[in-house]
Amino acid sequence: MTTETPATGGDGPAAPASGRRTGLLLLVGGLTGALASGVLTHDRLRSLEDPLFSPGCNINAVLSCGDVMTTWQGNLLGFPNMLLGLAGFGALAALGLALVCGAAFPRRLWQVLWAGLAAGFAFTVWLIGQCLYVIGALCPWCAAVWAVMIPLFWYVTRHLSRPGSPLRALPHWLVPVTLYAAVAVLVLERFGSRLL
Repeated sequence: MTTETPATGGDGPAAPASGRRTGLLLLVGGLTGALASGVLTHDRLRSLEDPLFSPGCNINAVLSCGDVMTTWQGNLLGFPNMLLGLAGFGALAALGLALVCGAAFPRRLWQVLWAGLAAGFAFTVWLIGQCLYVIGALCPWCAAVWAVMIPLFWYVTRHLSRPGSPLRALPHWLVPVTLYAAVAVLVLERFGSRLL
């Protein structure tokens, strides 16, 4: 996806270049994830203030943010997951902006970034399974976060891979498109016409 050149910073050889394309993806993905997390945070606060408040994304019995955000899965660490999203996606947007402006990150920072995205991706996969098979509802704003996490994790993984890696031999779009299709099939298989 981007050209590889050594980065400065004393963290060892072959640190990946601060690819502007990857930076743009982090910026757009971070802003999108922060927006979704911000809307969910606002709706969660409103629902705590007013038990009769219904979030705008409560569309029907299946598409219902309210049903998802009040579960234990929506508050896994003892506080609403969307607060993690606000912080994490805000940091991604800031890093992306720095890269777009020409910053070069040492390899160690890229590795920390990848570890955070890997944890976020694993959490996303778990939440997809919980929404589909335990909670029985989908949160449209959560789905926006899922849609962002897939390419963020894939393209940063690909960016960090060495030249000649099998990850670079694949068409860059193949993994995200395959994962989107898999999620779409699972959602349709689980909910079908109840989505409308």
